[in-house]
Amino acid sequence: MTEPVLKVENLTVEFWVDGVWYPAAIDMNFEVQAGQVLAIVGESGSGKSTTALGLMNLLASNARTSGSVRVKGEEMIGANATTLRRTRGKEVAYIFQEPMTALNPVYTIGFQIVETLRNHFDMGPHEAKIRAIELLTMVDIPDPEKSLNKYPQQLAGGQRQRARIAQALACDPGRVVADEAAT
Repeated sequence: MTEPVLKVENLTVEFWVDGVWYPAAIDMNFEVQAGQVLAIVGESGSGKSTTALGLMNLLASNARTSGSVRVKGEEMIGANATTLRRTRGKEVAYIFQEPMTALNPVYTIGFQIVETLRNHFDMGPHEAKIRAIELLTMVDIPDPEKSLNKYPQQLAGGQRQRARIAQALACDPGRVVADEAAT
């Protein structure tokens, strides 16, 4: 069997609150092979979102993780900023449960997608804008050329989520971690 694209072993996430470490996810273990889909299901508050954020090292400053998270064999727990920056976006994209967590209200949707493309690829502004329109079309944003110039708060909730999905897919990631991507 080939090496999994994502391997999680004994992932535990705890939060420091009022002088005590509280566990939020305990000893999570799973593997995802290329082309495979994994769904983590559970009741509200059971640690699904915390596990997803832990995979991406996107937890709050009062959190700590232990165990192992490997993306294509590379360890993510304790990884340096360069490794995380290289891995996020191109290898693994994260879609937040609430799109306004990831979309900046000060910038247009188009600016944010173009910026993502230009940060990860050698693209000029015109080429990146064309690709951004293609991505918005792919996720069924109405009138993508016009929507490119809208701010997140000018879009309906479902359109914001689709814009965030377009941004996540911009780098053609090998894996997508989606925290309730569709409500």
